[in-house]
Amino acid sequence: MTIADEIRANAKTTFGSAWTVRDGKTVPNPEDIKHSNDAVRLERATILYADLDGSTDLVEKKKWQFSGQVYKSFLYATSRLIRNHGGSIVSYDGDRVMGIFISGRQCNDAVSCALEIHYAVKHIVQAELEKKWTGDFKVRHVVGIDTSEIRAARTGVRGDNDIVWIGNAANLAAKLTALNADTPTWITKRVHDYLDTKQKVGSRGESMWKKFTWTAHDNDEIYSSNFWRAIN
Repeated sequence: MTIADEIRANAKTTFGSAWTVRDGKTVPNPEDIKHSNDAVRLERATILYADLDGSTDLVEKKKWQFSGQVYKSFLYATSRLIRNHGGSIVSYDGDRVMGIFISGRQCNDAVSCALEIHYAVKHIVQAELEKKWTGDFKVRHVVGIDTSEIRAARTGVRGDNDIVWIGNAANLAAKLTALNADTPTWITKRVHDYLDTKQKVGSRGESMWKKFTWTAHDNDEIYSSNFWRAIN
């Protein structure tokens, strides 16, 4: 059988088979899902994408050693904070990480994580960078967060496969990371509606969020914040 025959057979089986779906209460691992049209449904999950801004210029214009240290420090900080807020890390993609939150306070957990990521990047990673390297480079990032029903399915080939996350939150959280890094935390209205006062109002009673119309996506209502939350 040629490679073309294998791909054709797989597509024929995939398009010709019904899905089996079961409800999940935990974030599945690849081995929890069959290679066939098998899916785990999460009634609601909140997806956080943390993306290193300006990485193309970084690798094109800086020493690879410097770029590698920026990547590693940024991805460690974001991943450590995702886990600390009860999230599960489900994907690394070059200069960004995807986390999923499924607790009863998942939107608040994800937003609290994003505010701490902002602090960590601005006040810890940047500070340590400046101790070792000269120049005016600033580590910048964007976090996108959305919440929705999610289904998880297994994709890839045997021996080399992972989970694909199917749902609005996974798609839109990723797209939000393309927005302005000057206000690095971006959330949908769905997420904003779930937030409690602590995540909406600053220490002086001011709103932490600015509302925008997302013209690139059906004029959706989205929110952005430049606030951070200190960590020890």
